[in-house]
Amino acid sequence: MTLIHPVILCGGSGTRLWPRSRKSKPKPFIPLVGEQTLFEATLSRVADPALFAKPAIVTGEAHLPHVEAQLAGGASIIVEPEAKNTAAAIALAAARLPEDALMLVCPSDHYIGKVPAFHEAVQAAAALARQDFMVAFGITPTAPETGFGYIRRGAALDGGFAVAEFVEKPDLARAMQFLASGEYSWNGGIFMFRAGAFMAELTRHRPALAEAVRRAVDGGKTDGARFHPDAQAFAAIESESVDYAVMEETDRAAMVPVAMGWSDIGNWHALRDARDGDGDGNRTRGPVELVNCRGVLADSDTLRISAIGLENVAIVVDGDEVLVTTMEGAQAVGKLPGAANQ
Repeated sequence: MTLIHPVILCGGSGTRLWPRSRKSKPKPFIPLVGEQTLFEATLSRVADPALFAKPAIVTGEAHLPHVEAQLAGGASIIVEPEAKNTAAAIALAAARLPEDALMLVCPSDHYIGKVPAFHEAVQAAAALARQDFMVAFGITPTAPETGFGYIRRGAALDGGFAVAEFVEKPDLARAMQFLASGEYSWNGGIFMFRAGAFMAELTRHRPALAEAVRRAVDGGKTDGARFHPDAQAFAAIESESVDYAVMEETDRAAMVPVAMGWSDIGNWHALRDARDGDGDGNRTRGPVELVNCRGVLADSDTLRISAIGLENVAIVVDGDEVLVTTMEGAQAVGKLPGAANQ
């Protein structure tokens, strides 16, 4: 059987999970759910040597020490000269793989609670990718979320569906309609395609981006397990997401639906819901005492947190920083001066 090549994207700063996540050590590299970091958990999901080849990690210089410290086995590391969004990051990996290689693109900072379901979806996606479909993993929605893009399924395919439409983040009324219809999935940012097919689609729809990536790879240098693309060629790339550059442009978009206990851990509300709670829905870590509280996330690495009579709030202590927010306000944490500057 042909092995699948995981491509793990390590970027971003995770400021909405401040103060635990900071620019110096963002959310992929800290243990938020369980004892493993999100990056380590991502690696473990693609560690079966009967199914997966050694992964390629795409990251920047700032994250390189964390990546190398947490890599348990062999991997290649593509060091981006600067952040240019997901289309360029994926293309760097694709341009270095054989054209027939199947790429599984995974963000490094997502949580998946049901790994067997993930592996089943990988097999279904691989069958479609071998037919040169650009495959998105469609996460079965569990709530009318307004913070995610959606995928509307089209005609049935063997193991999945054609994509009828990619939909931008909706307002609450539309999200409720999407959930009720049963035709929509969350776009979780997990993809699979044949490397050559992806580069062909990128060349077709974003020729300048594809050419700049090829020049950056051709002019790059290898340093042990690290590959450094040519910085001058890479600087010419226009920053664009893979969704805009390829997935919304191609006529070969497909999706595989999957219910796998997925969360992007995008803020403290999402993290609360990803952790196991007590009978009142509270999630605690560290020295915490809660009395008559419901739906409270209390997380401290130093000081004791004591709270009485609170509902649906997050209290986070990290060193000398303290955050208190309602769950409704959690989306705005990244805009705080402390989060933006650290």
